[in-house]
Amino acid sequence: MQGVLKKGAKAAGTIAILKNPLSWIIAGILLLLTSLFGFALFTSISLGGENQLESGMSEGEGGTAQVSSEVMRYEPLIRKYAEQNGVGEYVNIILAMIQQESGGRELDVMQSSESIGLPPGAITDPEYSIQVGVKNFAEVMKQAKGDVNLALQSYNFGDGFIRYALERGGYSKEVATQFSHRMAAREGWGRYGDVNYVDHVMQYYKVGNGSVVVMGDGSQSFDVEEVHNIMKQYLGRPYVWGGRTPAAGGFDCSGLLEYAFAQVGVDMYGTAQSQYNKTKPVSEEHIKPGDFVFFSTYKPGASHVGMYVGNGQFINANSSGGTSYSSVEEWKNLYPFLGFRRI
Repeated sequence: MQGVLKKGAKAAGTIAILKNPLSWIIAGILLLLTSLFGFALFTSISLGGENQLESGMSEGEGGTAQVSSEVMRYEPLIRKYAEQNGVGEYVNIILAMIQQESGGRELDVMQSSESIGLPPGAITDPEYSIQVGVKNFAEVMKQAKGDVNLALQSYNFGDGFIRYALERGGYSKEVATQFSHRMAAREGWGRYGDVNYVDHVMQYYKVGNGSVVVMGDGSQSFDVEEVHNIMKQYLGRPYVWGGRTPAAGGFDCSGLLEYAFAQVGVDMYGTAQSQYNKTKPVSEEHIKPGDFVFFSTYKPGASHVGMYVGNGQFINANSSGGTSYSSVEEWKNLYPFLGFRRI
């Protein structure tokens, strides 16, 4: 621009043009438009445009959110409203929710319009969408008594699902499916909500060792949270073949469960196969924290066992990670899966 003006200044005709008020008005408009374009470009890049990294990670007490940069740019706003609503520890869960809801690419980033009686996508201010969505999440978390899975599914279905689920023993995929069919029939729709919403959100959330919180629904014959907390004390301990107590310096798979359950008065003495024989099968649609998960590793029959803790994870003692959390699906890809079983 400066080069053009310098060249023009050498021409006598330019002086006359610059003395014309209309020329100054036009120049001012062009300058304003150029400034606005530059600001918009800067904002787009700084907020996670196409030149930014395609993904981001946010670590917190509960685990790690693995989301796109379009979602990650909203982390400060999410944290602000999460702390205001008393759910500051769930910032990374909310990031995962946004990844599922909009990928951060829509103005109603949390798809929260319907929660305040507006048509879908009616909110056009991302901050207001987050303010409303986080408040709604905090409310369903309170009603769900801290059950993250129940709260997540209720965010998708509406808080009417909470009472329905609690009357049927708490959240499960089966209960979610039943509710969806019931509501779809009542409304005359082909389907109602997303029965896989919890799984869809949690695929963007990686649980870290030591951060898993297990909430039993009272349907198991033992205190799930207490048994889990006992096993959590030994996270990181090495795998020790035949290890049955902490005095051995570590545990093997059945030893970890045998020891933890003994502390609450439940006899699970024996090998993985023995524990398999002491439990009853439960279908994957009905699994709950506290159920046992079995695999066949180095020999036929049950040779590895762990306790399911929710969100596709189980706590176990294994030769590669010691006492740690593992993914059920990842283990299914490695070894023959013998199913879930319940005491």
